[in-house]
Amino acid sequence: MTRSTTDEAAVPPLPSPKERRRLREAKSLSEEEVAAAVGVTRATVRSWETGRTSPRGRKRALYAKLIAPEPAVKPEVVKPPVVTAEAAAVVAGPVAAVPAAPDLPEASPLPEAPPAAPPADPPPPPPPISDTRSGAEAPDERRVSPAEAFDELYARTAPGLVRQTYLLTGRRALARESVERAFELAWQRWPEVAVDRDPAGWVRAAAYEYAMSPWHRLRRTHRHPDAPPTEPGKRALFDALLDLPPAYRRTLLLYDGVGLDLPEIAAETEASTPAAAGRLMTARAAVAERLPELADAAPAEQSALLQDRLGGLARAEHVPVPRPARAVRTGSENKARLWTRAAVAGVALLIAVTGLTLHTAPTHYEPPISPPERVGGVPPRGGPQKLTAQDLKLQKSLSEQLAHGPERLVPRLE
Repeated sequence: MTRSTTDEAAVPPLPSPKERRRLREAKSLSEEEVAAAVGVTRATVRSWETGRTSPRGRKRALYAKLIAPEPAVKPEVVKPPVVTAEAAAVVAGPVAAVPAAPDLPEASPLPEAPPAAPPADPPPPPPPISDTRSGAEAPDERRVSPAEAFDELYARTAPGLVRQTYLLTGRRALARESVERAFELAWQRWPEVAVDRDPAGWVRAAAYEYAMSPWHRLRRTHRHPDAPPTEPGKRALFDALLDLPPAYRRTLLLYDGVGLDLPEIAAETEASTPAAAGRLMTARAAVAERLPELADAAPAEQSALLQDRLGGLARAEHVPVPRPARAVRTGSENKARLWTRAAVAGVALLIAVTGLTLHTAPTHYEPPISPPERVGGVPPRGGPQKLTAQDLKLQKSLSEQLAHGPERLVPRLE
């Protein structure tokens, strides 16, 4: 085992990227300060907090120590004094024999040492879907199955999340589709979602990202928002929300609708805390121009009033109820099974095409045959012409003259 592997094994596992940013901002540390302390650039720290990369080796140990939460101070446990047999006999004796001092209070008897308790089993782990904001407590201490934990999370957060997504998009069908798609993705990645610090926030971020995708503009059903409310006040708020840019609308909804703090909003929207604060102030100012009662209110009253108006708008509209949790789980499993089969079929098709290509491909180079071309300007092919009568006569006379002519000279050796 190398030294780097040993160092990484000694360092405790790092929290999730969103938790890393929250811990850094909880300690009032900037990205530049963390980068200077660890010895990296600011872009590297940002990539660690977005989850694109993860530190290793000595930098991992320094980074984990830098963002580690401060341990809670536990009160000191005062152990009872050990009472010997002689002291117990003296205490158990008659009290009247000991004169009490007039100016001191009566001494209380020493507490008895509690009997040694047997070693207790470690407490069971908390349920994986605890929601700190809702204040819901675990119904029992028994171990729940993944399906039961998912159904509980779905039943508690899905209806409200559909209303939030409707305020974000202005489309009821898209809001329901986004929430169901986010829960399907959460069921596919349930081992990761179950141990997350905020499972409801994980699903909410997935639903918001899907709902704000610009590709929905290409779909005819989601190209235009639904009809606005008929009440003038709710209609003005509805139009003001849809006129905001998506990032500003999401920041306003998370702060005044959900109740998140600015560092949590910055971590969820992948922006800095000052940027999230600027988006919130700009969005509030734009909404206040449409609603005069918000412009005259103080900042605290404005936040409470805007939260009440957002809740009233979401409850007044007939937002569709999402499907049961069992149907969402079944749909997620069917989609995962379908994509798996499609991937296997694609790989098999690729292997078959590759094998066919290797089988039919030539093993040596064959020069291509040039295509035929018409050639012009060449005289027609000639040949021996037919002899005429004069030619035949001449040929005959020549042959006869050769027969009666002188003999051919033949060389001889002497």
